[in-house]
Amino acid sequence: MEKTLQVLNELKRDGVIKSYAIGGAMAAMFYVEPVATYDLDVFVILPLKGNLISLSSIYDELRGRGYAAQGECILIEGIPVQFLPAYNDLLMEAMDQAQELNSQNTPAFVLKVEYLIAICLQTGRAKDRERVNLFRKDARIDEALLQAILKRHGLETRWLEWTR
Repeated sequence: MEKTLQVLNELKRDGVIKSYAIGGAMAAMFYVEPVATYDLDVFVILPLKGNLISLSSIYDELRGRGYAAQGECILIEGIPVQFLPAYNDLLMEAMDQAQELNSQNTPAFVLKVEYLIAICLQTGRAKDRERVNLFRKDARIDEALLQAILKRHGLETRWLEWTR
């Protein structure tokens, strides 16, 4: 994954993306024991070019660097990477608060565990519920930060439903 993260950092440095943050199961590995996953979910904020959001600039840039699309992902140094635009207020806030962590010797921007929990609650899938339980069991969670996020994004009721 080291080389994949280096490519993501290059995309940011070169202005192809304004910022990125790792989410999903790969982000979870920074906080809890690794879980099986197929791809690396990367939330992105793109430089503004009109009113439409398009990932074509990322795909074009990576194609020019020799990487190929594979389904909804781009295979970067052997790892399928799915680029996802930050599409709502929770994700925008989560990206703004992402922390720089190291994967071996390479820095990577990763969503904080409290935001990963809130995103799981918002998405609401069975695997998200399992991930929340894993975070609650094994991760160091800032409860005050989590409660503030849940309140700001109207997720307090779902939290209570999922944690009874």
